[in-house]
Amino acid sequence: MAGRINDDDVKAVRDAVPIDAVVSEYLQLRNAGGGNLKGLCPFHDEKSPSFQVSPSKGLFHCFGCQEGGDTIAFVMKIDHLSFSETVERLAATAGITLRYEEGGYNPSHQRGERIRLVEAHKIAAQFYVEQLDGPEAEIGRKFLAERGFDQAAAQHFGVGYSPAGWDHLTRFLRGKGFSDKELTLSGLSQEGRRGPIDRFRGRLMWPIRDITGEVVGFGARKLRDDDNGPKYLNTPETAIYKKSQVLYGIDLAKKEIARTSTAVVVEGYTDVMACHLAGVTTAIATCGTAFGGDHIKILRRLLMDNATAEVIFTFDGDAAGQKAALRAFEDDQKFAAETSIAITPGGMDPCELRLAEGDPAVQKLVETRTPLFEFAIRHMVARHNLETPAGRAAALDEAAPIVAGIKNGAIQHESAVQLAGILGILDTQFVVKRVAQLARWARERGGRGPDRHGGPSRTPAPYEQQRAPQAQAGPALNLRSPAHRTERELLKLALQHPDLVSPAFDAYGVDEFTAPPYAAVRQTIAEAGGAEQGTRDSPDYLARVRDAAPNDTVRAMVTELAVEAVHSRTVDETYAGFQLVQVRLRAVDRRIRDVQGTLARLGQHGDPEQGAAVQNELWVLQQYAQSLRNQGADAL
Repeated sequence: MAGRINDDDVKAVRDAVPIDAVVSEYLQLRNAGGGNLKGLCPFHDEKSPSFQVSPSKGLFHCFGCQEGGDTIAFVMKIDHLSFSETVERLAATAGITLRYEEGGYNPSHQRGERIRLVEAHKIAAQFYVEQLDGPEAEIGRKFLAERGFDQAAAQHFGVGYSPAGWDHLTRFLRGKGFSDKELTLSGLSQEGRRGPIDRFRGRLMWPIRDITGEVVGFGARKLRDDDNGPKYLNTPETAIYKKSQVLYGIDLAKKEIARTSTAVVVEGYTDVMACHLAGVTTAIATCGTAFGGDHIKILRRLLMDNATAEVIFTFDGDAAGQKAALRAFEDDQKFAAETSIAITPGGMDPCELRLAEGDPAVQKLVETRTPLFEFAIRHMVARHNLETPAGRAAALDEAAPIVAGIKNGAIQHESAVQLAGILGILDTQFVVKRVAQLARWARERGGRGPDRHGGPSRTPAPYEQQRAPQAQAGPALNLRSPAHRTERELLKLALQHPDLVSPAFDAYGVDEFTAPPYAAVRQTIAEAGGAEQGTRDSPDYLARVRDAAPNDTVRAMVTELAVEAVHSRTVDETYAGFQLVQVRLRAVDRRIRDVQGTLARLGQHGDPEQGAAVQNELWVLQQYAQSLRNQGADAL
């Protein structure tokens, strides 16, 4: 059994790997102000970025779904890893050798399953690349050359060759310390009559990498006529490879996709190669499956759903290509980006187009795209006779619900005008009103109305429901309340700028915070040694507070407050002092009201001695409140 990773090594890993660098491998981050970064949350669907990263604190928090934590928590969540697997993976990235406190360190036994499978694929990818130079792989090199790919292109994309024998790779990986079980689980080997044999034999090999650049699978192209397998054979579903969740070339294209807010979706490995070599470096492809919802999520996080973002699909002009384009249009509304289609001439794919007409032809193909909406509408109305009033009416009945389903009102109106032109209906306003009517019906029926096929459809939940935070203990927070706003601001300062509020903050009682979640955070800070600890040992301060949280709910609130921007351009002692005074003053005023109530209940017939004590307490409180109002932080 694996030993426990040394605590100092865990801390070293957490400090060595910047959280913004890790998160940027999965989504595009932009400046959010106050030193923070923001992006579309990878853990839930959202239209506007509510996911924030604080590089200085090493924390992330989503204000939409409430997920939050440090670098380790992010990788655990997004890649479904255990704590030890995550630390091992980040340690490998940072070049840190881990120590294990029980039983020493044995890499072959103590690394997590996912780490082992990824390592096996990395070694296999290099093995295949080396085989491409051998005599047996001549057929593979010829295949590449015939499609316009030289040795440099093959090296850039990591293309390799799997030997035709039964178990070349299997024996090689055994020699590297991998067990038969690991090889089978990885999908690199499969069970034969006498034990594991290679899954891929005598084929050209494309490594499939995830968005971080790790090899998680392979695509294998048939080369010989005596190969009875399919034309393309992909890695089966494994713990690290889900075909619906990977995009070939995403590791190479992600930075350019984020920079240009454009993605080009093609159909195959060679098409991705052709596009990149022709200068279209935002090209990616699915791996043996249709473009679907999980692929959309990957792209949306890179595109950030800004107004100029665009996804361009390239399909052959044949019937199958048109069918694929219409299937892509079914998901059109899942993008906030504009979607377009580029139909290759003469039924050629981008690889064939580059070979026949050169790099400029591939670039021109992408530049001359058509809005996917327009393509789908034209394809739909082509089934009707637009020369007759009945045909135009039938086409309008079929196409209008599609336009009505467009969420953006301005785009919906413009598309309705365009639809009138496509149908040849001179009364443009009639079409615009028809579309608006359908859209209104959908809204009035709670988001259920005619969809693109005339049937019922569903629209997303209202914005308020989508962003509803997880329930906290006690009454719901009212952020419009001045008291709650001030308490929240003071806690943010205590977590983010403890030097500005200590030691005064540490003298504040839990009862001075009226919102139960904020009182829980105040108690947690106290359990961690107080805000004063942040002035002495700042690198560990936030981690210590998070560790002191009694449950995940409080821990999430700590993370949220540690990441959320302070509501002031100038964060100094004056601002911090004002927040300290406001929280204390409200607490004193509440106590004054309580004492006044006690005094009223005692009345004239109460115990004189008790009445005098209460009266004295009231006088002291009133004097203190007056001092706070007059002197500010100096009265604390």
